[in-house]
Amino acid sequence: MDLQKPIAPPPVQPSASDDRALEGCLVVAIRLPVRIVVLVLVVPVRMVWDVLVVAGRFLRDTVLRPFGRALLWLGKALFVLPLIGLWRYVLAPAGKALVWLGHVLLVVPALWLYRYLLTPLGQGVAWLARTAGAGLGWVYARVLTPVGHALAWLAKGIGTVLATAGAGVYTAVTWLLRYLFVVPARLLHTWVLAPVGRAVAWCALGVGRLVGLLVSGVGTALYWTARILVVLPAAALWRWVLAPVGRFLAVVAREVGDALGHAWRIAGRISLAVGRFLGTLLRWIFVEPVRWVYRTVLTPVGHAVRDAVLRPAARAARGVGRATRQTLAAARETARQARADVRRLLFGKPPQPAAVGRREPSRGEARTLGSRTTALTKD
Repeated sequence: MDLQKPIAPPPVQPSASDDRALEGCLVVAIRLPVRIVVLVLVVPVRMVWDVLVVAGRFLRDTVLRPFGRALLWLGKALFVLPLIGLWRYVLAPAGKALVWLGHVLLVVPALWLYRYLLTPLGQGVAWLARTAGAGLGWVYARVLTPVGHALAWLAKGIGTVLATAGAGVYTAVTWLLRYLFVVPARLLHTWVLAPVGRAVAWCALGVGRLVGLLVSGVGTALYWTARILVVLPAAALWRWVLAPVGRFLAVVAREVGDALGHAWRIAGRISLAVGRFLGTLLRWIFVEPVRWVYRTVLTPVGHAVRDAVLRPAARAARGVGRATRQTLAAARETARQARADVRRLLFGKPPQPAAVGRREPSRGEARTLGSRTTALTKD
């Protein structure tokens, strides 16, 4: 006997081609006109959309992004940098100063107060408390404990006497209560209240069953009435009217959605082709002539102007600047010499600094490669 169960093959999912093959003629008849109408309506919308996208990108790259960067720089310059400076040079030093001031004015005095006042005071209070506790312990052990033992022995004797008397009184009261109240109440419950309660319960049960039968009958009648008048017509309406209409509308909506998707993609290709055609046309009408004029006319003219006018003018300007700088340097040197001559005529020649004896030999007395003597053996 085979103990292993055979592995069931995985369910085959229906593909799109199978769904297309299973579609009826109504779906095919709806699809073609819907797609044609939707394509005619969607192509202008797609072209307008592409134009708006291109305009938006151009506006973003040329206007909005530089404007945003300028606003960012302006906000940084007006808000961020002042706030950073305020925090770094005002609030942080003020906070440090407040922390130091609080430490000096609060923490240090509090530590001093705790260390030199509260701690000795607390130790004194603790010593007093320990001394008072020891005194109270001696009083409890030597005085209160013997007195308490004596009072407990006396109370125990009195309690024994009272318990003996109370037991007799309790027994008499219990016997009186039993025969005056409990026994008559038990007889009343057994022979009067219990039979009356059983009769009342049997009557209530019968009434309840009768009411249940009436409610069940009324409910059954209402159920079949509502089923025949409401449920069956509603089910027929759903099965034969609403469900077919819903299926038809679902098919129409699906085909319209598919047609919109196909039309949007086809309109995108058409818009791309039209855009490329217009771009090529604008390039050959405006860009290429401008490029040809710039390359064949303006560039040679600019080179000729640069070589014939701008470069000689630049060289002449550099020569004039060089001559001007030299003239100004000569004038400054002449003025400096004139000021020195006037100072010498008015105040005389400035005193020369006195020579200071040095331990090192001078340059003339130092030994050289061609000399056989040194500064020490020259004399």
